[in-house]
Amino acid sequence: MRKFLFPLLFLLAMAGIVAAYYLKMEYPAVAKETAEKQVIKVGYFPNITHSQALVGISNGIFQKFLGDNITIKTIIFNAGPSEIEALFAGEIDIGYIGPSPAINGYIKSRGEALKIISGATSGGASLVVQPEIYSLYQKENDQALEGRKISSPQQGNTHDISLRHYLKEKNLLEKTQVVPIANADQLTMFVQKQLDGAWAPEPWASRLIIEAGGKRIIDERDLWPEKKFCTANVIVSTEFLKEHPDLVKKWLAGHLEVTNWIKANSDEARQIVNAEIEKLTTKKLPEDVLKEAWQMIDVDIDPVKDSVFTFADWAADQGFLGDQKPDLINLYDLSILNEVANTKY
Repeated sequence: MRKFLFPLLFLLAMAGIVAAYYLKMEYPAVAKETAEKQVIKVGYFPNITHSQALVGISNGIFQKFLGDNITIKTIIFNAGPSEIEALFAGEIDIGYIGPSPAINGYIKSRGEALKIISGATSGGASLVVQPEIYSLYQKENDQALEGRKISSPQQGNTHDISLRHYLKEKNLLEKTQVVPIANADQLTMFVQKQLDGAWAPEPWASRLIIEAGGKRIIDERDLWPEKKFCTANVIVSTEFLKEHPDLVKKWLAGHLEVTNWIKANSDEARQIVNAEIEKLTTKKLPEDVLKEAWQMIDVDIDPVKDSVFTFADWAADQGFLGDQKPDLINLYDLSILNEVANTKY
């Protein structure tokens, strides 16, 4: 019996070697994927408006949906344009980002590089002014802004466009000085009374109030239908969407679950977000600032498409998107989100 056993084992071993060689030669991608974990590269900001990314990475929700054979590689950004450039370069597959850089990236790539596949955050922007202007505003309303120096974070970004549009609607754009200033510098200048006001995102608007004594006169949510406007989207590389729709579906399933978890566990989620911000930036937000800012945002998978198209119209009217209004008809692909959420956006 033994003399037949060894030849049989030898033949089986040779068959295995031949099969492995055939697999490697004919299907190298399969062989490589078998040997290595697949990587999904995700970009986001260390900011409360990207809370799903911060919470979902921290508590393992995304990993649960992707499975153990997928590695999540996170890349942190502090500005939308740099995240878009990273997507162009193939350095990220999925990203959390504001509407303006998403629109700009879509236009710059002639509609080829990216799709918006979900909403993430609504709200979270305010016009904050010096206390004396606030008092005047109670009597004169918008006319109290005439002749004032009001800042936005960056020329042509979402908040800059909103500020300019608001002032134009009130016939004040030519009667005020709009100055693009980085958020951190806004705070310093506000304390020094070098600014009369700022149209600022969270948590900076709340910092202007708590740390610099500012007063909120406009919560931007009050200017939009149903108090909803897009602050952050989820985008995906078009190439990644075509090649890995299964992974995009798993990510969006996780995105939906973490969104619902944040809504149901607001206090705990707020603490996780702050812990992640501290981990990524070495400095967490003061609790009073965080609490104030947290109530100004709404996490939601609703992409609030109409607000994004409105932003694009305003940006085009203000000359930020070229000579003609761009065609954004294919900016969104919400088919997977609708399937995962069993709804239709």
